[in-house]
Amino acid sequence: MQSTENIKKKNDYLNKNSFDIVGVEDDFQEISRPRVSYYKDAWRRFKQNKVALFALFILFALIIFVVVPPILSSTTFNQIDKLSRNLKPCSDHLFGTDKLGRDLLLRVAVGGRVSIVIGIAGAFITSILGCIYGGISAYFGGRVDDIMMRIVEILICIPYLIIVILMSLILKSESIGTLILAMTITGWCGVARLVRGQILQIKSEEYILAAKAMGVSSFRIVTKYMIPNVIGIVIVQITFAIPGYIFGEAFLSYIGLGIQSPGTSWGALASSAQPMLAYHPYQLFFPSLMIALTMLSFTLVGDGLRDALDPKMRK
Repeated sequence: MQSTENIKKKNDYLNKNSFDIVGVEDDFQEISRPRVSYYKDAWRRFKQNKVALFALFILFALIIFVVVPPILSSTTFNQIDKLSRNLKPCSDHLFGTDKLGRDLLLRVAVGGRVSIVIGIAGAFITSILGCIYGGISAYFGGRVDDIMMRIVEILICIPYLIIVILMSLILKSESIGTLILAMTITGWCGVARLVRGQILQIKSEEYILAAKAMGVSSFRIVTKYMIPNVIGIVIVQITFAIPGYIFGEAFLSYIGLGIQSPGTSWGALASSAQPMLAYHPYQLFFPSLMIALTMLSFTLVGDGLRDALDPKMRK
């Protein structure tokens, strides 16, 4: 009975007011920074790269340029005016006219649509095919991986110029679809090798093993759990691939294997302006400038995305 009374007295004596918190500040439970998702944090870091942000602004300006002028113009890009042949840039024709009197501003804008569509479509098609192929190869491994990679090594050694010529002869067409098909037949091989290397690093992770143990199908594991973990690298690869496809289209059109009349592209415009370089250099300057700006902008945006999406670059 006495011990119980002593314990009760001690409890009355020792209360929370008898102790002081030492070494911990009062605001220790406050959140130091808001929680953000991976892509929001990547966008925040991308905005800090002023060069990449300026390149993105140039890309938006180029897209507006290739979309708006043909819509607002009362003439078409193929309309011929024999009285306005080879005019220098002026108030009526900001980019001048060509040897048939066609307005170069409209032709450069319409040609930009073709070049940018080919670049973006080619990059996305090759990225999708490369992700699926490389993911399946890395996931199954073994003999399947060996066979699939040998196929890639064979295809990647074939020059795409030969493929473009063969596709033009077989399909008897030089349209945008034929050009995209010819350029993407082997263009996905590099992406496949890149994705395979990344997935080989993550295929032994615990969440992949857990998905296998739960009976998740192989296709679902590759498409839902593996490929999303390399999507950042794929996005960067797309931004680097677009300039390559734009330049490839320009080169093919320049040598006469790309877009043909009555269609046009930046490469076709440069090809038709090359004989007039000594007398009317502006006809070659404007399409060449657009090609250079587009390729440079996509490259700088790709550099910015690479730094923003890489967790190791986070400060």
